[in-house]
Amino acid sequence: MEHDPSTLRPSGPVRQGASEDDAPVPGLLRLTCAGTPMAVAVPLQGELTLGRASPVLGTPQDPRMSRSHARVHHDGRRFWVTDLGSQNGTAVDGEPVPPSVPREAQRLIRLGDSLFVPSPDVGPLARHGVREVEGFVRGPAFQRLLEEVARSAQHGFTLHIHGESGTGKEQVARTFHDRGPRSRGPFVAVNCAAIPAALAERLLFGARRGAFSGAEDAEGYLQAADGGTLFLDEVAELDPGVQAKLLRALETREVLPLGGSKPRKVDVQVCSAGNRELRAQVAQGRLREDLYFRIGRPEVSLPPLRRRPEELPFLVARAVEALAPGLPPHVSLYEACLLRPWPGNVRELRVEARAAAQQALLQDAPRVEAGHLGPGAGTAFGTAAPPVEAPPAPSGAAAPARHRPLDEDERSRVEQALRHHGGNVAATARALGMHRTQLRRLLERHGLTPGGRS
Repeated sequence: MEHDPSTLRPSGPVRQGASEDDAPVPGLLRLTCAGTPMAVAVPLQGELTLGRASPVLGTPQDPRMSRSHARVHHDGRRFWVTDLGSQNGTAVDGEPVPPSVPREAQRLIRLGDSLFVPSPDVGPLARHGVREVEGFVRGPAFQRLLEEVARSAQHGFTLHIHGESGTGKEQVARTFHDRGPRSRGPFVAVNCAAIPAALAERLLFGARRGAFSGAEDAEGYLQAADGGTLFLDEVAELDPGVQAKLLRALETREVLPLGGSKPRKVDVQVCSAGNRELRAQVAQGRLREDLYFRIGRPEVSLPPLRRRPEELPFLVARAVEALAPGLPPHVSLYEACLLRPWPGNVRELRVEARAAAQQALLQDAPRVEAGHLGPGAGTAFGTAAPPVEAPPAPSGAAAPARHRPLDEDERSRVEQALRHHGGNVAATARALGMHRTQLRRLLERHGLTPGGRS
């Protein structure tokens, strides 16, 4: 059941008749007001003065913002912030800025207790807002992806979901099931990476009594999903021999259990997922080419949490509320979370936000602040942010702590991002959810160059 999006303070009325092909509208995503989560699109045509006297901000008001707090300028490519002598100060990307000195903002702006994310296009948020559906927070990117998934499901296609760990792949798979012709049937989720190789065939296809020592009649996941959807997470982790038998079962719509002599008909819709690109898995010999052609298309890519910042404050607030009802998150907690890349995405954020709430409870604190967040929470590449207190003025810069060597996956991710952005350190840092200074230090420390090669 879909809840009224106004419960999440979306970006005002959703524009009717607007198209995804509309020209990009640069601006700011306002994500908190006086420390309360919200999702408001603030278009920016050239220059804008923000403060309590700014009509564009409407209501409610942030009492810690001055009437004319700061000026934000967009030069066609970059966003520049100038503090106008505000009483409570301005911070850009976690660093306080002196009055009257323009500072480029790449990731986050804090004015009083209000947080803004600069965006090259606020149109999607203005059109779709942020909604809560069946307990899940969904921003514009997630909403559009689910619409695409629903169309695939209605046509009876298979579907592959590509996304990092913790981004919500099973949630997407359930939407695929619920909107498809087999929605009345079972939804069976299988984590292929967690299946021991010796048990994979029995668990997927079932067994008959006497197939091996101690074997009893047992149905497998394919039989359990008959008439519904089988969700295979990390499908490339299956043994190649099991992949061959899985392909045959999907092609013939028949399952032959271990020790069985007669196959059983099954009617199963397949949805698969993985956190690595599926074609690359084929090239590396981890996934059979013929199985890829059976389950790998169509494919949708689920954006990581760092590309869905409008969802983050709501997720933090709900995680804190679940563990410590009535204990409010402070704006410094939202700020610290928005400045971290969260490689574990929504799953990691929820765990760490609850841990922060637990720390606040143990300390009998009146609110959950940035200092209650674990120093390694939400960080990538072995860096750890130092504990941050919650001063009345904007928080200072977070510096990396101790480091470990980059593993193969992390190095590959950095190099790929550098190549994709043509060696542009600032653009690469934004894509990785890091500050550009942090990325430069990382490149120097591990012998990487902006060209993406060591």
